[in-house]
Amino acid sequence: MKTLINLYIIILGISLSGCAQEKEKNLVEKGVYQNRLSNASSPYLQGHADNPVDWYEWGEEALKKAKEEDKPIIISIGYAACHWCHVMERETFMDTTVAKIMNENFISIKIDREERPDIDQVYMNAATLISGRGGWPLNAFTLPNGKPFYAGTYFPTEEWKDILNQIANTYENEPERLVEAANSVTEGVKQQDIIDTPLENKALFAKEDYVELWQTWKPLLDLEKGGFKRAPKFPLPIGYDFLLQYSSITGNEEAMEAVESTLREMARGGIYDQLGGGFSRYSVDEDWFVPHFEKMLYDNAQLVSLYSKAFKKTKDEEYEEVVRETLEFIERELAAENGGFYSSLNADSEGEEGKFYIWQKNEIEEHLSPKEAEIFTEFYGVESKGNWEDNKNILFRENIEPVFAQLNDYCYSSFLEKLKSAEGKMMEVRNSRIRPSTDDKILTSWNSLMIIGYLDAYTALGEEKYKSKAKEALRFIENNLIQENGGLFRNFKDGKPSINAFLDDYAFLASAYMRMYEVTLDKKWLVKSKKLVDYSRSKFLNKKSGMFYYTSEASEELIARKMEITDNVIPASNSEMATVLFKLGNYFQKEEYLVHSEQILAQVKERSLQGGPYYANWTKLMGMLVFSPFEIATMGKDAVKVNLELQKKYIPISLFMGGEQEDLPLLEAKLVENETYIYVCRNRTCKLPVKRADKAFQQINDFLKGDEKSKSFWE
Repeated sequence: MKTLINLYIIILGISLSGCAQEKEKNLVEKGVYQNRLSNASSPYLQGHADNPVDWYEWGEEALKKAKEEDKPIIISIGYAACHWCHVMERETFMDTTVAKIMNENFISIKIDREERPDIDQVYMNAATLISGRGGWPLNAFTLPNGKPFYAGTYFPTEEWKDILNQIANTYENEPERLVEAANSVTEGVKQQDIIDTPLENKALFAKEDYVELWQTWKPLLDLEKGGFKRAPKFPLPIGYDFLLQYSSITGNEEAMEAVESTLREMARGGIYDQLGGGFSRYSVDEDWFVPHFEKMLYDNAQLVSLYSKAFKKTKDEEYEEVVRETLEFIERELAAENGGFYSSLNADSEGEEGKFYIWQKNEIEEHLSPKEAEIFTEFYGVESKGNWEDNKNILFRENIEPVFAQLNDYCYSSFLEKLKSAEGKMMEVRNSRIRPSTDDKILTSWNSLMIIGYLDAYTALGEEKYKSKAKEALRFIENNLIQENGGLFRNFKDGKPSINAFLDDYAFLASAYMRMYEVTLDKKWLVKSKKLVDYSRSKFLNKKSGMFYYTSEASEELIARKMEITDNVIPASNSEMATVLFKLGNYFQKEEYLVHSEQILAQVKERSLQGGPYYANWTKLMGMLVFSPFEIATMGKDAVKVNLELQKKYIPISLFMGGEQEDLPLLEAKLVENETYIYVCRNRTCKLPVKRADKAFQQINDFLKGDEKSKSFWE
């Protein structure tokens, strides 16, 4: 099949352009021509509303028109924080000569990949099949029936014109060539990322499988600078979440060093907004120095969770500072008044990437006293000729404040006072600039990740406002994104939802509900989580394999129904759903859930053992499965307070439960009137109840002493 595709590309004479990066477009000017995208729910689509291209949104109207007029389809996919998406929009799709060719010969459809990841997955699979690579903007050419025969990423204007003309000519004169290629590509797409074979034999997992995972991981890791041995460097939070779990269970010090070096170097690098908090999407170099300046909700949500867990384990104040500053950024820049959270901040402002965040040295000196400027520029690595390009400086730091002061012979209190004063003044200057635009659509799955982030921060730092924010966001979801039939909507924009949810929305909201239960000990949250799981099992399940499709059975038909299997910047919805099933199966003692969870994990066993970070959430579940989680029940009048004290420690394989009612199977016969007791159990076998958290921690260690494959979590 691949030979046929490659041959077709050679015949057609089209070369794929490079992988995409990202940027932005100014607001649509009033009074200019507006195409039908002016009514779209996506800010990214709205940004194309003044194009002379006759864009359609994905839907029956466009697909029907393509078939009636027998025209090939252009499916162009991007997102609001994507730099090269906006470059192509500005330079190519605003060109009237380009628009003329597209409008006469094609039906053109614009898609926001964050609203419609199901469509993006199908045509990204096509792009990787054809070229071995992908990126955004993604531009796919299909037959009127949606079958793709060619796909690429960013194209300069003249190259795009050539491709348009070649494809239009081929479709008119030799359509059979395109049909042949489309059929081959479509068959390949249908086979990618799908598991529909029954599990013939139950795959048994051993502790040795888990312990030996380090042999796969170690060669991939940059133990000096953190992250993985490559550039660009992406945070991939779930990978370090796994390594944190792994190092805690096995006592592997190198794994913990990999976590700490990554968290330290990211927090001090340009990928972290040193002045305003929050992380950019990735760094283009190996040093976490030059960021791709867009900020995504899902990255920051997961990194809040990761730094919170690392703080629980290490009590490193630098991690605490990152958590607090990142949540301040979220509340300042991405929090909606309705309780939800917006999707992203653009990389660009005033048509230039990173302009909002970078500085020239003389600009700093202009706004600060000489001593403040000296301290600020030294601490943040500012140079007179710039530390980046064109005399520009990206703020970064090599040390934390007390170490820097000591190394430079500053009185620490005086140094800190002047540094904080300088930071405040420079933040005021930055706030006076034209800020990057906000993608203000609200997505269920990303908001669920943010809820989990707030709750992890709450258990780490004890700040009640973090729990309140999580509850407020859950109220927003329940008031606006839950359908009468128990299903979910994916998005919310301009006061209304418009797209049915996908599996990740169900999986992460179910996780968020479960995490809220662990914090509040109110069983209603577990019940809500279970309802979502039951709905998902009825609408998304592949009954033959036990895996979940990404789209529900009621979804409109694409050329292929896909699954999310590999973990990436966000964990795969299948790995998250398998984890939810495992935890709920334990909470409710529901064997059906436990069996289903293990069945799903068994389907990817060999991939998980070899897949490193791309199966990190799966191997986290494997750790829970083979080592058996601690069932930590706090019962009595002060249960919620004592439960919070327990969760301030990092206990990587744990299920927290309790309250003032024996309302779960594992809580039966554990309530003592007018008393609060902690029960530390494993495999439904409990130690004697204790009243103090330190005694409970000792009981956890006592359990671990009997397991030669695991170590004390706190040695």
